[in-house]
Amino acid sequence: MGENLKPLLEKAREFLFKSGVQNASIEDFCAKEGIEQAFFYKYFKSKEDLVDKVLGNERESFDIIFDEYDFEGMNAIDILLIVSKEVSKRFRSVNPSITYDIKNVYPEIYLKHIEARRDFIFGKIQINLQKGISQGIYRNDISIELMARGYISKLLDIHDPNHFMPQAFSFATLFDIMFDNFIKGVANEEGLEYYKKRKQLLSILSKD
Repeated sequence: MGENLKPLLEKAREFLFKSGVQNASIEDFCAKEGIEQAFFYKYFKSKEDLVDKVLGNERESFDIIFDEYDFEGMNAIDILLIVSKEVSKRFRSVNPSITYDIKNVYPEIYLKHIEARRDFIFGKIQINLQKGISQGIYRNDISIELMARGYISKLLDIHDPNHFMPQAFSFATLFDIMFDNFIKGVANEEGLEYYKKRKQLLSILSKD
């Protein structure tokens, strides 16, 4: 993704998510941002192309988390805490129904990006589970593949407005609950004690 397009894609993301993919128009977006439609079409073929690039930029932004932090030798729980904090921060204002809005309007684009994101997260969760077991903070009787697949399944569920009413729950709230349950499901006694202390510390730091 070209760096010069990222600011525009961020603005487009906010506009699409607030307006709804189906209702959003190129004309309204250009008017809101004060740009000529000719400028817009220089970089995007259509609204469908814009949605595709917005989702691609989101995936890149998520991948960058693993480039910005040096996770080598770090506690597996700390890694998940850092990643969950970054994900929650970025998607705090996202309504869970937006994913299904995209799925209904542009199913092929949705499928392409959701499969790529699912495969990426699945691999990272497997690595984290292996690390946690080797560090003695995760239970050694869990199935790594089963737990990783369960994590992906729950992640997809929190985007489903049929499971969680969009008016009542934000993505960040649902993700935080899902994350907490996941840690409690894989950590052993030592890991749970560490997780409890880290959560308390992070809660104190966030109030400063």
